[in-house]
Parts: sequence; C-alpha cells; structure tokens
Amino acid sequence: MMTNAKIVLIEDEKNICSLIERILAPQGCQVVSCFTGRDGLELIRSLRPDLILLDLGLPDMDGLTIIEQVRRFSTAPIIVVSARTLEKSKVAALDLGADDYITKPFGTAELMARIRTALRHRQNQSPYQSSRYEVEDLVIDFERRLVKLKGQEIHLTQIEYKLVSLLAQNAGRVMTYESIISKIWGPYADNDNQILRVNMAHIRRKLEENPAEPKYIFTEIGVGYRMREE
Repeated sequence: MMTNAKIVLIEDEKNICSLIERILAPQGCQVVSCFTGRDGLELIRSLRPDLILLDLGLPDMDGLTIIEQVRRFSTAPIIVVSARTLEKSKVAALDLGADDYITKPFGTAELMARIRTALRHRQNQSPYQSSRYEVEDLVIDFERRLVKLKGQEIHLTQIEYKLVSLLAQNAGRVMTYESIISKIWGPYADNDNQILRVNMAHIRRKLEENPAEPKYIFTEIGVGYRMREE
C-alpha cells in the first residue's frame, strides 16, 4: 500500500522532517521535504504526490492558506501535522479540505496508521461510489438502504440512516460537525450541535455493544465524527 507512494512533506522544523523521513523510508515511500509553503505548493504542482503532510506554522504563509490553494487544483489527501491543539484550528483545516489532523508530539504508530488510511482512500477513489460498507459485524447496503448488525436488520430513522450512510461513505475521514449538519439538514441549518449529538447517541445505542467504548463511530472531541474503516 505504501510502497512507492510519493509524499510531499511541508515542515519547517528540520528535526521533525528527519524523523518522518526515517519513519517512512523503510516503507518504500518517496518523501520530498521542503521548509516553506511557497516551495511546498511548487512541489505539489510538479510532483503530483499521492499524499501531503503539512505543518500549519510555516515561516512564509499559514498552512490553512496552503490547504485552500491546493484544493483548487489537487485532490491529494492532506494530513495536517501541527502543534496547534485548539479545536478551531482543527475544524478550520478540515473544513478547508484537509483529510486528517494529527497534533505534535505524535506517535509513530498513529502517524503510520493515518497515512495508510489516507493512501487507501487515494487508491480507492473512483467515479463510482461503493454500494456497500462492511466492517466486522456491521453491514450497510447503500442501494437497499439496509443496515445489519450480526446478521440482524437494524431499524434506523430516516435521519439516523442518512447520518450513518454519510459517515460510512467517508469511512476513515474526520467529518466536522458543521459539514455533517450542512449535508444532512442543509446549508442554512443552525450549527447547533445538540440535534446531531442526540441522533448520534441514538445511533450508538443501536449499533454499539458499549456506546461508551464505540467500535464503529468515533468522536473527535470538539471537531466531529469518524467512521471506522476496514
């Protein structure tokens, strides 16, 4: 999955660049590093990488600006690796088009897992949406609008099904509260998260053996939700 993957790393801390390069080199990844946003944009345009790792605090421009500009010409997955821990920074990056967000300091295993997920999405991109989601005991048939858990049909309300379907079709990606509300209730809906939280609580009671320790739908605190990927 990761062998020969072209990765552009935009990070102004040389020690972190060296660390990430050492982590990825044994996996066969081709990592090209740069220290400024301007150089990063040029590399992305010329190399057309499979993945972008991006710090937000760059010396010449804010990383959020880079995300916004990249999304005008590329669909390559963007994983933000940043010391900014505020929820508003994570939400802003994800809403602008980042696929994932990792805060520094990060663990090697977590970084590798997030990269594998992003590359898998890249590889599986297709003009045709998959008609089925299946992870362990949970099966969602999008064509039949059917949800089964351990072989038993689970009855969801219309809104609950829309929520589960949306998350499943974006499995592995963090979806912000605002983006979910906009897609389910419309772009002019009130961004009050309460109605979303209530519906998610009902969904978890129906799908999770222990809603306090979910297996399928995870909360990214203060940011949104992420559906487990296979």
